[in-house]
Amino acid sequence: MDNLDKKLINLLQKGLPVCEKPFYEIAKVIKSTEEIVINKVQTMLDSSLLSRFGPMYDAACLGGAFTLAAMKVPKDQFEDVAQVVNSFEQVAHNYERDNELNMWFVIGTETQSEIIEVIKKIEYKTGINVVNMPKEHEFFVGLYLPV
Repeated sequence: MDNLDKKLINLLQKGLPVCEKPFYEIAKVIKSTEEIVINKVQTMLDSSLLSRFGPMYDAACLGGAFTLAAMKVPKDQFEDVAQVVNSFEQVAHNYERDNELNMWFVIGTETQSEIIEVIKKIEYKTGINVVNMPKEHEFFVGLYLPV
């Protein structure tokens, strides 16, 4: 990761300008060019330095639904189960925790009933129970992780 990568990651965490040429506007801030910014973001995605680049929508505000889910996955099956879970387009934010429930992920769908369908499919494909933990209250944290 070079200094330009770090500048881009830090800046893009705070949001992308909503305009006709957002990468051009970002380039002006970091004294670069639109082409370099676009290429840098693509390179970071291709190399897995960034795991995701895109908007974050509040599914509930758009009429959809989301939930936090967790699984107790045997260590020797973790990577295989992660591949199965991540194969669902409705799954995001899959990560490992040092806990009995060691795989955590978010499911975002168009309807509440689709959440249950996705959970059932994950359980069927993995043979492991999914613990569904829908939100009771929403808090805005404003997470920012400078690099």
